Amino acid sequence: MGWIVRGTTVAALGLVLAGCSSITNHRGYIVDEVLVAAVQPGLDNRESVRATLGQPTMVSQFGEPVWYYISSRTEQAPFRQPKIRQHSVLAVHFDEAGNVVSTDRTGMEQVARISPDGDETPTLGRERGFLEDLFGNIGTVGAPGAGGGRGPG
Repeated sequence: MGWIVRGTTVAALGLVLAGCSSITNHRGYIVDEVLVAAVQPGLDNRESVRATLGQPTMVSQFGEPVWYYISSRTEQAPFRQPKIRQHSVLAVHFDEAGNVVSTDRTGMEQVARISPDGDETPTLGRERGFLEDLFGNIGTVGAPGAGGGRGPG
C-alpha cells in the first residue's frame, strides 16, 4: 500500500513540475545564416533577395528602400508576461535601381524596454463619471442645431 502512495506522490510532483516549465515561442522570420550570407551587395537585386530570403517582414515606406527581416524568441513562465530572450533584425538596403547596397544586422541592443504607467491611457479633457456617461446625452438628441434629426425634404 505504501508504494501506491509514493507512486501517486511522485506522479503528482511530476505534473506540478511540468506545469512550471516555461513556454518558448518563435515569432517572425526564421534566420538561416547560410542564406543571409548569400545576399551580396552589388550582386543581388530585389528579385534575387526575395528568392533567397523570402518575403520581408516589413518594407520601408519613406526614405531609401529597405527590407526588414525581423525575428524574435520569447519565453513565458506560467502566469507571467512573455519576455524577449533573442531579437534580430536584418535590414537589406537597396538603391533606386533595386540593387543591394548593404545589409545590416541588429539585435537585443536595439530593443527598448518600456514600462507603461498604469492600466489607463491619459486623455485630454475632463473625466466623466458613470452617471454622466449614462445620462449625459439626454436632451441633446434631436435638439435644434445638434444634427442627427430629420433632414430637409
